[in-house]
Amino acid sequence: MVRDGYYYALALMAAAVLVGWFGGPGWSIVPILLAAFFLWFFRDPERVIPDAAGAVVSPADGKVTSVSIAGNSEKQTRVSIFLNVFDVHVNRSPIAGVVRDIRYQRGRFLNAMNERSAEQNEQNVVKVEGDGQVVVFKQIAGLLARRIVFHPKVGDHVERGQRVGLMKFGSRVDVLLGPAAHVQVKIGDRVRGGESILAYLEDKAELAGAAQSAAREETH
Repeated sequence: MVRDGYYYALALMAAAVLVGWFGGPGWSIVPILLAAFFLWFFRDPERVIPDAAGAVVSPADGKVTSVSIAGNSEKQTRVSIFLNVFDVHVNRSPIAGVVRDIRYQRGRFLNAMNERSAEQNEQNVVKVEGDGQVVVFKQIAGLLARRIVFHPKVGDHVERGQRVGLMKFGSRVDVLLGPAAHVQVKIGDRVRGGESILAYLEDKAELAGAAQSAAREETH
């Protein structure tokens, strides 16, 4: 359970006591139900983190809404994941590595299903480098998500699947992968944060070996 859930629930239970005291027990039902919802919404289940080499795990629970090519000069594969209010909203690191950059961008609160939200909405952009590869993921606010939480700092080491933050009440997470990534998901797939594999990365040594093999084949 994320501690935010206790804060919301305690405040609502206090409200339930007050309205019940002054208005009768029937008036307490709504704040009690809301308190129960917040306790459920801020759940934080344990996950089995894959140990496969080069695996990139989903940073969030939700539905894959887009697998596309992004960027102008440097092409990247973008995997977009939409979180509705019924999904777990705890975010996890997609790979093990060092947090190289964190950039918070103020912006709009368009519907997270809108493609323009990837660039125009308020968001937190995180770059993690590990095993010779860089993975960028964006915590993107939506219509209802008005608070983005990210705990690590630049220079911190994170493990694959480690809890790193939280988004509140529906949102979107984009993962940007390099050209060497082998994507394992498609539009419509449901994924679980820290557990579902989005892609596999090849490290630089493997890429160099493949290039050398290809060069040798061309000379024969």
